[in-house]
Amino acid sequence: MKSNVEKVISVSNLTKRFGSFTAVDHISFDVCRGEIFGFLGANGAGKTTAMRMLCGLSRPTEGNGRVAGCDILTQTEMIKRHIGYMSQKFSLYSELTVDENIRLFSTIYSMTDVQIMEASSRLYAELGMESMRRTRVSDIPVGWRQKLAFATATIHRPDIVFLDEPTGGVDPVTRRKFWEHIYKASSEGMTIFVTTHYLDEAEYCDRVSIMVDGCISALDSPAALKRKYHADTIDEVFRIVASEAKRDE
Repeated sequence: MKSNVEKVISVSNLTKRFGSFTAVDHISFDVCRGEIFGFLGANGAGKTTAMRMLCGLSRPTEGNGRVAGCDILTQTEMIKRHIGYMSQKFSLYSELTVDENIRLFSTIYSMTDVQIMEASSRLYAELGMESMRRTRVSDIPVGWRQKLAFATATIHRPDIVFLDEPTGGVDPVTRRKFWEHIYKASSEGMTIFVTTHYLDEAEYCDRVSIMVDGCISALDSPAALKRKYHADTIDEVFRIVASEAKRDE
C-alpha cells in the first residue's frame, strides 16, 4: 500500500449476516487515495455484499469503517455524495441520448445547472463526443458507451469510484482502452475500487484482494502475490487461493 497517503477507505472486522449465513466475515483493509484496488472473488465469495456496505446501501451486522471520511454506520447518505458507481449490468439509459444521460446523472449527483454546464463541456472535450450529443446511447458503439458510462459515474469528481465488472462482455481492445481512463482518473487522485472476472486486468491494479467464503484470503500487490504463491500470473494465484473455498457458490 502507498505510504504517507490519505486512506479513503478503512474498514475493520466488517461483517454481514443473513440469518445464520455469514456473507462477509470480519474483513479488514485500507485503500489509499489514488490507488487502484482490485477486489476479486468467485461468485458467492461475498464481494458484492461487501461493496454494498462500502457504498452505504447495506448496513453491516458487525464492524466499523469509513469511506471518503464518512462513517459507514451513521453517514450512509454522505457516502453516496462522495462516490461514483459503474456496473456492467446497468450504467446508462440506452433509450436516452448522450446529452440526456449526462444531464440525468449530473442531477442524480445534485449538481447545479452551472456545474452541469461546465462538466458537460469538459466531458465532450475530453471524450470527443460532441457530434454524438443527440444520439441515443443504444446507437453508439460499445467502446463509446463504456467511456460515457465511466464519465457519468465520475462527472461529479468523486473521491472514489466503484467499478463492478465494468468491462464484462467487451473485446480485449476496448477493455485496454477503458483501463486508460482508469489510469488517468487514478493519476488525478481518484481512488478506483474495481471488481472483475478478467484476471489479466488485476495485473493493472496497485493491490489486489481475493475473497474466499466471505473472508479476505489474500491481499497484496500483484507482484508480491505472485512471489508468495510461486505463480506467473494473478490467474494462477486466484486459482490457488480460491481452491480453499468450502461453501457452495
